[in-house]
Parts: sequence; C-alpha cells; structure tokens
Amino acid sequence: MRAVLWDMDGTLVDSEKLWDVAINELYSRHGRVLPPEVRDATVGGSADGVIRIVFADLGLEPDPEHMAEVADWMHDYVGELFTTGLPWCPGAQELLDALLAAGVPMALVTNTRRGLTENALNSIGRHYFSVTVCGDEVPEGKPAPDVYLRAAELLGVSAEDCLAIEDSTTGTAAAEAAGCPVLVVPNEVEVPVSVRRRHVSSLAGLGIPQLRQIYTELQLGLRERSA
Repeated sequence: MRAVLWDMDGTLVDSEKLWDVAINELYSRHGRVLPPEVRDATVGGSADGVIRIVFADLGLEPDPEHMAEVADWMHDYVGELFTTGLPWCPGAQELLDALLAAGVPMALVTNTRRGLTENALNSIGRHYFSVTVCGDEVPEGKPAPDVYLRAAELLGVSAEDCLAIEDSTTGTAAAEAAGCPVLVVPNEVEVPVSVRRRHVSSLAGLGIPQLRQIYTELQLGLRERSA
C-alpha cells in the first residue's frame, strides 16, 4: 500500500445530507417529493449524472443549457451550506492524522466540482492531501475510473498500489475499474460485496496496520482467484 485515495462526500465528511437538502428543494420547486430510489441512485454520482437522473424522473426536457443551469444552482446552494462547516464521518479525521504523521501519501478523489471542493477543503484541511482530483477535471466522473487513474498518476504510483476508501456503489465501481482495492464504509446506501472490496461499518478505531492488512488481503485474494 503505497498511497491512500480518499472519496470526500459521505466518506470523509457527512456532506451527502447537504446534497439531499438541495435535491429535495429542487423537487419541491416542481411540486414533487424526492423518491427514495432516485435519491439512492444519485449518491456518489457526478454532477452531470445526478442531473440526468433527476431530469428524467421529473419528466423535464433534457435541454443541455437548462441542465447546466440547474447543476450550477445546486452547487451554489450546497456551497452555501458548506460554509457552515462539514461534520466529520466517525474516525475519518483520526485516520487522516495517522496517515499524515506516518508520511503515507494521500489523494482526495471526488466527483464534486473543483470550486465546491476547494470550499470543502477549507473545512477538512488541504494539508492532508498531496493531490486532489475533481470530477470536472477528467473526461468522465465516477463510476468511470478517470479520477482514480489521474490521482495515482499525479502521485507517481500505480492504482493497484493504492487503497481507495469509498462509501458509495458509484465510487467503489470507479476505484475498482481503476484497479484499486477498496475499503468500503457505507454511509446510507448499501454497497454490494465483491472480491476487491472490504466492508467496515466505520473508520473509527482503524489504524494504518489495519489498512495495510486489508490492502494485502484483498490483493492476495484477487491473485488466488486469478491463479
């Protein structure tokens, strides 16, 4: 394990609830209530992906200009909520501190746009991360592997040598597609199991030895299945 690649929303900070506020407000403006299955489908998605899902459910014409306007409005809305401070997910800050003290390179790998990510980093602390990669800086956001591949490239390591930490099905799929073993900490939506994933209920109590053990076991398990 040469580096750790972190998702942001729902993994480091419990910001998914703030996105819920924005999406619910959008539905309210159209006289609708956000269905649970649509909400689940948007968790961890890119801005473009979320807007496509929401427009389809609301029966809105997928006009690119209108979709871009709504995406901008949502980011501005959530950005205002971010200024009030972001609540840490249990154990996340402690694990960041431990990895930083041990000199383990870390990257922030998020579908969130750069502008809003910079806002969030004011709360999280940008000193933790050697690099940050956002969904609007690559050809395709999660579940495509682009953000993870770019983060590994910027760190100068192979994606296979990195442990990704994710909370969503979308993000986990992106990390796996890039070749990363994944530590999955589901926030609110269940994430299916696979040979390249280890599920834990919380980051609380986890240290670097446990991360290295999880990484090694996932790599060994994959090699055994491939043999």
